[in-house]
Amino acid sequence: MLDHIGLVVSDYAKSKAFFERALGPLGYSCLMEFSGAAGFGAAGKPDFWISQGQAGKPPVHVAFVAADRSIVEAFHKAAVGAGGRDNGGPGLRKEYHPNYYGAFVYDPDGNNIEAVCHNPA
Repeated sequence: MLDHIGLVVSDYAKSKAFFERALGPLGYSCLMEFSGAAGFGAAGKPDFWISQGQAGKPPVHVAFVAADRSIVEAFHKAAVGAGGRDNGGPGLRKEYHPNYYGAFVYDPDGNNIEAVCHNPA
């Protein structure tokens, strides 16, 4: 089981603003902040961190669980509205399993950020 994950970002302020908006529909907010690092999470537990540095290559893929499909749609809208680049709008990805409903957006550093719901409609 994972406790937390971190991404190095090239523009801390830009990425922090992006993730604040993009992860809001998932119930995430910035829970902790140190010099050049921010921890996002829900229910008081920061489990997704960003920190200033030289962003990694190749980019990474991070997927967040959404409780229902409308949250996946809200994530996608918020992430694109925050400057993310669409990498696959909300929809079923039946190649993974029949109820895999996901949306994908590239963050400011080109990382593939996803929200996914595994529940039936």
